[in-house]
Amino acid sequence: MNQVYEKVVKCYNSIKDRIPFQPKVALVLGSGLGNYADTMDVKGEISYSEIEDFPVSTVPGHEGKFIFGYVEKTPVVCMKGRVHFYEGYPVSDVVLPTRLMKMMGAEILFLTNASGGINPDFSAGCFMLIRDHISCFAPNPLIGSNIDELGCRFPDMSKVYDPELQTIIRSKAEEYKIPLKEGIYVQLTGPSFESPAEIRMLRTLGADAVGMSTVVEAIAANHMGMRICGISCVANLAAGMTDNPLTHDEVQDAANKAAPLFRELITKSISAF
Repeated sequence: MNQVYEKVVKCYNSIKDRIPFQPKVALVLGSGLGNYADTMDVKGEISYSEIEDFPVSTVPGHEGKFIFGYVEKTPVVCMKGRVHFYEGYPVSDVVLPTRLMKMMGAEILFLTNASGGINPDFSAGCFMLIRDHISCFAPNPLIGSNIDELGCRFPDMSKVYDPELQTIIRSKAEEYKIPLKEGIYVQLTGPSFESPAEIRMLRTLGADAVGMSTVVEAIAANHMGMRICGISCVANLAAGMTDNPLTHDEVQDAANKAAPLFRELITKSISAF
């Protein structure tokens, strides 16, 4: 058995008897959304530290646990805290949670994050529906022997972000009067914020927002045939867009302030999936 796949199976077998139901949606909570689970009808939780060989997040604001509950009537497994490539884990470990949630039975992956705004029309605190992505410098999680149990060797990437799910999110944003931008998200490795020259490069490439997560998870999920959607909270304007230096505290603070509307948009969207 492929060693990467064997590790996913090992993690699943170590917790399968504690999973209270088969989830439909796998939700990854980015910065500022850590308390989203308080809005769910929670049926169980499993700390990452309790899962054999599972990578544990070391980032402030990313508490590490799976939470199982209902968002209205939809069964959801929620990642309260994700693992990032910059923490020193191999990319196969970064996407292991995504693969594990698919093994639990999840059909839809809903990705959220906090990002830096590159599009000059964006402002701190706005939400961006992810229409497509660009990966810069982060290794592709499918490199190495293909895991045939999960998907094909050369997966198509034409429509990673499901058009039908995007339509639902747009309609819910309009219905509840939640302003929603749209654009292209780019993942760099981090942990340093991007330089002004890198931001100019990314703008030239067509990116609207930049962050340190999400794309590798979307690639892994697409490989497995999951339906994917994503919303980015633009927590600050990227380097060179203003004269202010960037800090993680600034990102966390802006994400926290935007969290109530973010939670509402996620809840209304998931309930319509």
